[in-house]
Amino acid sequence: PAAPLPLPLLLLLGRPLLGAPGQGAGTWSRFARLPYPQDQLFLHDTFPDGFLWGAGSAAYQTEGGWRQGGKGPSVWDTFAHRPATSPGSSPPGPAGGDVASDSYNNLFRDAEGLRRLGVSHYRFSLAWARLLPNGTAPLNPNGLAHYRRLLGRLRELGIEPVVTLYHWDLPQGLQDAFGGWASPVLPQLFRDYAELCFRHFGGQVRYWLTMDNPYVVAWHGYGTGRLPPGVEGGPRLSYQVAHHLLQAHAKVWHLYNDHFRPTQRGKVSIALSSHWIKPQRMTEKNIKECQKSLDFVLGWFAKPIFIDGDYPESMRSNLSSLLPEFSEAEKKYIKGTADFFALSFGATLSFQLLDSHMKFQQLESISLRQLLYWISSEYNNPQIFIVENSWFVSGSTKRDDAKYIYYLKKFIMETLKAIRYDGVNVFGYTVWSLLDGFEWHRGYSIRRGLFYVDFQSHDKKLMPKSSVLFYQKLIEKNGFPPLPENQPIEGIFPCGFAWGIVDNYIQVDTTPTQFLDSNVYVWDIHQTKQLIKVDGVLTSKRKHHCVDFAAIRLQISLLQEMHVTHFHFSLKWSLILPLGNLSLINHTLLHYYQCFASELLRVNITPVVALWQPMAENQELPVSLAKYGAWENPDTVQAFVEYAKFCFTSLGDHIKFWITMNEPSVKNLTYTAGHNLLKAHAKAWHLYDKKFRRSQKGKISIALQADWVEPACPFSRNDQEVADRILEFDIGWLAEPIFGNGDYPQVMRAWLHRRNSVDLYNFHLPYFSEDEKKLIQGSFDFFALSHYTTTLVGWEKEDALKYDHYLEVQMINDITWLHSPNRAAVVPWGLRKLLKWIKSKYGNVPIYVMANGIDDGQNMVHDKLRVYYLQNYINEALKAYTLDNVNLQGYFVYSFNDKTAPKYGLYSYIANQYEPKPSMKHYREIIDNKGFPGPETPELLCPEDTALCPECHFFRTRKSLLAFISFIFVAFIVTIFFITYYSKRVERRYK
Repeated sequence: PAAPLPLPLLLLLGRPLLGAPGQGAGTWSRFARLPYPQDQLFLHDTFPDGFLWGAGSAAYQTEGGWRQGGKGPSVWDTFAHRPATSPGSSPPGPAGGDVASDSYNNLFRDAEGLRRLGVSHYRFSLAWARLLPNGTAPLNPNGLAHYRRLLGRLRELGIEPVVTLYHWDLPQGLQDAFGGWASPVLPQLFRDYAELCFRHFGGQVRYWLTMDNPYVVAWHGYGTGRLPPGVEGGPRLSYQVAHHLLQAHAKVWHLYNDHFRPTQRGKVSIALSSHWIKPQRMTEKNIKECQKSLDFVLGWFAKPIFIDGDYPESMRSNLSSLLPEFSEAEKKYIKGTADFFALSFGATLSFQLLDSHMKFQQLESISLRQLLYWISSEYNNPQIFIVENSWFVSGSTKRDDAKYIYYLKKFIMETLKAIRYDGVNVFGYTVWSLLDGFEWHRGYSIRRGLFYVDFQSHDKKLMPKSSVLFYQKLIEKNGFPPLPENQPIEGIFPCGFAWGIVDNYIQVDTTPTQFLDSNVYVWDIHQTKQLIKVDGVLTSKRKHHCVDFAAIRLQISLLQEMHVTHFHFSLKWSLILPLGNLSLINHTLLHYYQCFASELLRVNITPVVALWQPMAENQELPVSLAKYGAWENPDTVQAFVEYAKFCFTSLGDHIKFWITMNEPSVKNLTYTAGHNLLKAHAKAWHLYDKKFRRSQKGKISIALQADWVEPACPFSRNDQEVADRILEFDIGWLAEPIFGNGDYPQVMRAWLHRRNSVDLYNFHLPYFSEDEKKLIQGSFDFFALSHYTTTLVGWEKEDALKYDHYLEVQMINDITWLHSPNRAAVVPWGLRKLLKWIKSKYGNVPIYVMANGIDDGQNMVHDKLRVYYLQNYINEALKAYTLDNVNLQGYFVYSFNDKTAPKYGLYSYIANQYEPKPSMKHYREIIDNKGFPGPETPELLCPEDTALCPECHFFRTRKSLLAFISFIFVAFIVTIFFITYYSKRVERRYK
């Protein structure tokens, strides 16, 4: 969550300068300098009052009725009907747009969809061949009546029409008679068609668009032949066609300006489409290539209209004789022929119809915000109307279009940032499209509509998708207003709250120091200046002491510097008992662990120790166990219990906070292995409870990995069912037997039964006996969890690479979320939802967040992401504690240092040196403050507070030294007293 950026940051971001050709080149360096991660946070704010919200469609994509009501054929009709001579030569689909969404026969159906959305405007196009079947007179009265009915219905609903005169569907008669836009005759014919439309419809239309995306018409219609009319005329013809399109647009604008604007008071523009491009590396040469890429696509049409009537200089210098010339009179005539900048951005052009050579070896991107800023800088800060924007979903996706929603959310949020942060003048937004239709060269293989259309049905009913609810609510709220749950809270955690840090495996260095060497040496101070061993002379050996391990002292000092109260690490079963039993014990390592724990206690840091944590090699099991089935083998259960008993006996005097198993990965567990693992945990817990708890007074539980799972479509019952299912498989599988009823979740059993019976799988979930249920149920003292991120899931199959066929779940990515270099999503509110879920499911159990952290990059700027991560995840934990009454008793950051957990540490490790990162200091500040106290937060004085001041810490850690100094001081005072006393007695005797 992010509040609007403060004023100093807004000043840092700056505003677009007055536009001039080439000035947009500063866009890339500007956005590379924006503050991270603040600039990338989601902006909770609203759009300006009066902002226009709409939806759009195009005649050929949705109308159908290709031979109804006297309509003539268009170039798209002809193109769709011709036989395919080569792959890709004609659009996929049974019959192109012959029927499509059948909007021609369902005008009121579409209008009802608009009413339901609550839009302020509707963009649609007129089918030139429906009004003028041959492209010229005579007028078709049926076509005229159809569009009058549509405009009348929109007026009744209070919806503003935004009308496109030409959206690629040129009448075939004009193509046959003149060669289409390749002919210089077309601009005048287009003017005549526009005049007819202005006369008949202009009284009801305030916003006109002369044509849509002339780049696609010129380049792919007459150059590559990928789109109708399919002319493969090469670049020269493409540039000639574009010349005519610009002339045609200018003629129509002047026509309206001179003859219709005074009475109709409308506005006219042209819908220009663009991609976005970013440099492979931030060099001056690459930035120039990016600028050239935009010049060749968007600037090709925008510069003549919005700047000076001529093509971009980069096109002039690179294309020489290929590019036609405008006369000075034509330049003046074309310049300024737009009342606003109508922008189309999304799936039609981006990554689809942009020729690769027009990228100039740079990288295509989908940053709408940067494009808006570039347009503002390049073209004199025009008023911008986004007249087409969205992405797409698979043609098989029906109602829950989560991918579409999150792209829509991204684009709208970027538009909001462009307005609020960058000062770009955007006054309207149009989602594409109102309903599913024929998607040009991609046919029916994708969908872009808010409303679902079953193209195989007869009545073509509109069915609202989840995106309808999303867009509807967004329009109601005019954006993303701040909500209480998005705001951080003030408050503190209670006394005794465990502030911890995690190291999967502590740095073990058992190399003896020189003080353990029993040899005698002589220092040769005259010649070699070295120590010379005296043969045959030995001193008596002394016992091993903890101070002999220099590595322990260093790690302890780093932990003290952090002010943590708890330190969590795992023992290495494979090294303590290399053979998996007590026949061979690594006493040196055991002594090291004893020393480490005792030194932690000496400085008032509680050791939190896991008996086993799975790692890549042999799952960190002794080789003899890993070799014979690991957890698949029931013998491993008893081996673990014996190992646990040994650890309790050897280390229990120092360790009072035990984890049996730390983060067993359910992704890598078979059901049999999980079954045995649960029994091993329960037996170890009961062993401790019966034989060690009374004397050692510790506590013990299991630590589960628990990332939150959220339904991708919050309005979808199906997505909610999927999320619930994944939570049970990911967390409930191991949690329910322990914290619940002693058996596996019913959801798991029901799902596996269904899969096994329907799909002939053989996934067997074992059964516990009644005694085993009693053994496992309640084998905990607290609920320990590791939490790192949140995942979105849905039921509609969209991306095969992210679809789990076994659980029938589609993983979805919210592209508005912050992501780490390793692509982990930063979703603080997921932790609060998880903690509430655990409480609702398992009662008021004490909870410890045993690991929570994020990776960073080599550049220290990325540690800013970890600072943000810790600040906000801990604040969400505070919300769970104070607002939701979750019994949260501790929070641990993952991880201690980069040496043992590269990229995750609060300490960097470079050249054998540990250096605290800014995130470590930030975490220490949170610990010292016990959270996030505010002016109204009452002061809470805890017994441990005295340990937080450096002076107290100095004395507390040197008790033996202080006792010795105190003894010397007292002895000194007593001695002085006796000396003074006896001196006076001697003086009296002599007197």
